[in-house]
Amino acid sequence: MAKKNKNTNHQATNEGITLQDQLDSELIAKLKEAKKELAAEEKRKEEERQAQLEFERKQREKNMSFAELLEKYGDKGSKY
Repeated sequence: MAKKNKNTNHQATNEGITLQDQLDSELIAKLKEAKKELAAEEKRKEEERQAQLEFERKQREKNMSFAELLEKYGDKGSKY
């Protein structure tokens, strides 16, 4: 019965302690910095991907013949 009391007492003290309390504040700062770096890297990769897609689109349009351009854009442009 005494052993049961110890377990109950041990559980009560652990309930008040959060994960943040258990981790060192320095470790938390490192984790937050790593999260920021990962987000910045993802943003950079997405921007590079968008730039590559835009470049490829321009290259395809650049290589189109006059007939293909006329078919694609038709009379949308101004006369001069």
